[in-house]
Amino acid sequence: MELFLYIFGALFSVMNPLGTVPIFVSLTEGDTRKEINKTSLLASINVFVILVISFFVGKYVLAFFGITLSALKVAGGLVIASSGFALLKGEFSKNRGMNKARKQAAHDREKISLTPLAIPMMAGPGSISLLISLNEEYTNTSQITTTLIAVLLVCLICYIMMRGSQYIIRVLGPNGINSISRIIGFIVIALGIEYLWAGITSFLTTLP
Repeated sequence: MELFLYIFGALFSVMNPLGTVPIFVSLTEGDTRKEINKTSLLASINVFVILVISFFVGKYVLAFFGITLSALKVAGGLVIASSGFALLKGEFSKNRGMNKARKQAAHDREKISLTPLAIPMMAGPGSISLLISLNEEYTNTSQITTTLIAVLLVCLICYIMMRGSQYIIRVLGPNGINSISRIIGFIVIALGIEYLWAGITSFLTTLP
């Protein structure tokens, strides 16, 4: 249970599904309830597939390019921390947003459930590097199962939040979502620094 809570909390903080809500509402503006539900489901499935593939295949990609786990932790820590700073400063939505022309093009291609919703909004560099690191650290069957369950639950919450995005906006309002995102941003910064320090410590232990 402790491992599950750790992985779930880390993934939820990095992915920040609540911060996706205003952008999702903007991207699906004018869509019917059925279309919104379908987009929510497809985006959540895409996120789950991307994260699972990253978890199982990511380490082989690292091996191919000769990237060590220590380097990944340092890079992932920097990415996660920078995302946290963006959340804390209220710039996260702006950085991940789309202008009207790109939004319309995305609708024309019918790909918003994959890009930008799944990549890079929820399954971004932070969450992908986090899962690759987890795969290196947790290798037995029970740990892998726990990780996959945590990923599935976070994706389920993403689906629920996107499906009910209009209600969330009404209840919390832009200011409420912004405030919660800033709190999550602080947690994400701490998580990023933790990974950064773990990578540096691991690298120093390998020195002669």
